[in-house]
Amino acid sequence: MFDNIKKLHELKKMQDSFKKERLTFEDRGVSVTMNGNFEVEEIILSPDLNLQEQQEVLKKCLNKAREDIQKTLAQKMMSSGFAL
Repeated sequence: MFDNIKKLHELKKMQDSFKKERLTFEDRGVSVTMNGNFEVEEIILSPDLNLQEQQEVLKKCLNKAREDIQKTLAQKMMSSGFAL
């Protein structure tokens, strides 16, 4: 039972560290910054793109940022000894 409590505490510490993780993905002047809770912290648009281009690039940036942050968190979790 003590081991389970210890693991829960370690998971909580890991979760708190994930909140601090930040990743920015940029494409064609559009950038998205996302944190380890998958919250978008910042979006920068490019005045050089028209509306349709902005939408396409923003969608790409959001998806790529989410994908990259998932990979980063999974790698950290695996390296800490916790299996997914």
